[in-house]
Amino acid sequence: METRSFIGRTLVGALGTLVGAAALAVAAHASEIAAPVSSHGFVIHDPEETLRDFCRLDENLVLWLELPNGVRFELVTSTTDAVIMNSGDGSFHPFDETEVRAALAGVRFPLEHVGAEIFLLPYPRRSGLESAAAPGLILLAPGVLPLSAEHQHAELAHELGHVVQYALMPDAALADWATYRSLRGIQDVSLYNASSVHSDRPHEIFAEDFRSLYGDPLANYSGTIENSTLALPAQVPGLRTFMDVLAGAASLTNALIASPNPARGPVAFARRGARAAPLDLFDVAGRPIATLRPTVSGDAVTWSWDGRDPAGRPVHPGVVFARVRGERGNAARVTLLP
Repeated sequence: METRSFIGRTLVGALGTLVGAAALAVAAHASEIAAPVSSHGFVIHDPEETLRDFCRLDENLVLWLELPNGVRFELVTSTTDAVIMNSGDGSFHPFDETEVRAALAGVRFPLEHVGAEIFLLPYPRRSGLESAAAPGLILLAPGVLPLSAEHQHAELAHELGHVVQYALMPDAALADWATYRSLRGIQDVSLYNASSVHSDRPHEIFAEDFRSLYGDPLANYSGTIENSTLALPAQVPGLRTFMDVLAGAASLTNALIASPNPARGPVAFARRGARAAPLDLFDVAGRPIATLRPTVSGDAVTWSWDGRDPAGRPVHPGVVFARVRGERGNAARVTLLP
C-alpha cells in the first residue's frame, strides 16, 4: 500500500541521515500539531506525519516514537522481530486516516468536552503491540495484514471510550464508579480490577460499552462485546442513561465552556444558567488544582484562571478538569500545552 511504501522509503533514508548527536535531540512538537478534525479538539496524525515528525532513531538505529509530552516508546520495524508472533504478509499496515475520520464522525455521543490527539502508528510499540489510549491520547497500532473498515471503526470507538472515561469519569469519581459497577454487575473488586484478565478490567468493560452503545454500525459489526459473560450494554437497564448523563447530554445548552482550549496560559470558563458557585479545577487523578470565584453577568456566569496553582506556580502541561462545585457528572476538559 502507498502508506507502507512511504514509510519504508522514509525509514531507509533516515538510516543515513539521523545518526549523530544532533539527530538524537528530542524536538519540541507542540507547535507542529495538525489542524483539529473538528471543534471538539480531536487531532489526527497520519502515519506519514507520525513517522516524519514524531519518530527518531537513536545511536543504535532503534526507532522511537516521541510524543509531545515527552513520553516515548520503542517501535518494532520488522514483522520478523521475535515479538511479532504472526508476520502476516511481511508488512505493517497502518490505520487509514480517512477511515478513522469516518469512524470518529460516526460516534453518537456528545463530545463537546472530550478531545484527543490520535496517532496512526506506522509500526507497533514493543512494550504493547496493540492500540492504546490515555487521557487525551489514542495510539492506533498497525496490523500485519490490511485492516478492514470494521476493524478500524471498532478499535477507534473502543479507544475513544477510554478517552471519554478518563475525561468524564476518572478513577477519582468514586460515586460514579460505584453506580457504574452496580449497573454492570461488576462490584466484586477481587474479580473486576485493573490487574484482572483484559476482558474483566473495568476500564475495558466501559470502553466496550461505549463502543457498543455509541459506535457506528461498522464499529458494531460483530454484535458482541469482549466480555461474553456480561449482558450486552443495550440490555442493561439504565446504562445508556447513566452514560448520557456523564456527558450532560440532557443539558448541552448549559454546558461549561473553556476558552481557549487547548491553552498555553490563562483560561476563561463560562456557562449560562449556572449557579454562582465556585469552580473547582482538578487533575486526571482527581487531585485539586485551584478554586475559582464566579462572576455573574445577566444569565451567564464566568470564571477566570491564570493557569497557576494557589502557590502561584504554573500548572504542568496535561489535562485539567473543571466542575461547578456541588454538581455531579459533566466536567469541562482543558488541555494545557507546554
